[in-house]
Amino acid sequence: MTPDIASLEGLPEYDVTWPWSGGSREALTPGLTCVFRVRNEARNLPWVLPPILAAVDHVLLVDNLSDDDTADVARRVADECGAGDRLTVLDYPHQVARAGGEHLATPATSVHSLTHFYNWCFSHVRTTYSMKWDGDMVLTPEGSGILRDLSWQLQAAQVVVAMPRHPLTVVDESTGWLDLSLRFLEPWVYPMGPQSTFVKAFDWELREQPPGVERLVLQQGLCVEVKWLDADEYAHWRKDGVDFTNTRLYRKLREFEVDEAIRNGRAEELGGLVKVTAPAGVHVIDHVSRDWLWRQPRPLVRHSLPASLRERVRP
Repeated sequence: MTPDIASLEGLPEYDVTWPWSGGSREALTPGLTCVFRVRNEARNLPWVLPPILAAVDHVLLVDNLSDDDTADVARRVADECGAGDRLTVLDYPHQVARAGGEHLATPATSVHSLTHFYNWCFSHVRTTYSMKWDGDMVLTPEGSGILRDLSWQLQAAQVVVAMPRHPLTVVDESTGWLDLSLRFLEPWVYPMGPQSTFVKAFDWELREQPPGVERLVLQQGLCVEVKWLDADEYAHWRKDGVDFTNTRLYRKLREFEVDEAIRNGRAEELGGLVKVTAPAGVHVIDHVSRDWLWRQPRPLVRHSLPASLRERVRP
């Protein structure tokens, strides 16, 4: 079969062939598949995977050059959840360009391109809806329940679902700083089909939206994005002395600002940060995601269900 997107390097196993090749969406079965593209997320997966496995029909985890047993940890967690048969682990052994200048300089069909990487990952989905998710994002029980309900309600609609996430910097097992000023709102759930593939954008990949697709925005407080202070993911920013002040990646600038403030003992001076201390014997990630967040007041979200779903819930 001729691939839909041949890899620039001529590697057939990393060509992209969509399940609907030939023009039919009938190759897909009803359901929601969560797609992880991960590298060295073994530390996070025991928190990240269980609520996702409780919410979706299938999980596809693509391991990109991990050296911390990410794939084995994923399999172990899934087995412990009784969901080993709903996890597929694939390997993508190519260095992928980082967002920004590297991405811009890499051809879209190269195996090193974010665009090709994402298209290859999602070409393995066999359900009518797919969900992009990161290996450091922890759903609350409430968020897991909402996604579980949506996964079947969306089947008769064409809806894109967006969910705010709140960065949580873990200082130690009992202490963390939650950034409530940064509620990065990104579409996570999409219908699968020829009009929902990835294209190259300026700083990163961009998923296209079908014409007439409706948008559903979920409430705040359903997801935290875990940052470990001891991992120091911004060390190269400080070491390389790169000026990021003109970047369009505001979210990364804010995360760097938060990281610096916590390290320098200035977190309380930086607006939008809340210090959370977990009870004795409870990890701060568990405390925030399972107890602290749901007790907080939610801002009024001025949105309604898409029309296609409103029609289905009328009494």
